[in-house]
Amino acid sequence: MNKNIYPVFDRIYDRKVKEEILRQSAKVIWFTGLSGSGKTTLAANLEKELFFRRFFCQVLDGDNIRTGINNNLGFSKEDRLENIRRIAEVSKLLINTGMITICSFISPTNEIREMARNIIGKDDFIEIFLNPPLEVCETRDTKGLYQKARAGIIKDFTGISAPFEAPENPDVEIDTSSTSIKDSVDMIFDTIIDRITL
Repeated sequence: MNKNIYPVFDRIYDRKVKEEILRQSAKVIWFTGLSGSGKTTLAANLEKELFFRRFFCQVLDGDNIRTGINNNLGFSKEDRLENIRRIAEVSKLLINTGMITICSFISPTNEIREMARNIIGKDDFIEIFLNPPLEVCETRDTKGLYQKARAGIIKDFTGISAPFEAPENPDVEIDTSSTSIKDSVDMIFDTIIDRITL
């Protein structure tokens, strides 16, 4: 062995040390649901609530992922899988820094979500399913994506021309058509607080 080459693992602080410094237990909070179900809104409001309570976190969603690290991916089945695989790998890196990571992605199939869960680690993955009726999601569609999908302009659009498989055992399920933003955030916070508190 070359005496000038040394392993660095004994010089890199591990996740436990970083969690102790941050005084929190890092987890991935994974929002799933149709476009327009409220994922981005609730992720942003949950981040605010966590910061108010002195938790350190980062939101990952389509705006900051598909314009950067995943800007070369489309919406085919293969690209959707790769999109979520990369997000899960980034999330794993973030929780290894002690950071609570809030992910907001449609992630439409059980296969895709199970892949993410396996990469991140089952104990570190908290699944939040937002489940308003499809017609409510369509009324919230300011970009007109559902209308374009129904007209056949957008192909493979989840909920219209591509399937969405509801999670079988989410940690939290919320019908955001009948639950306010505040009540939704409170429900999520009450579910995760024991798991993110060191």
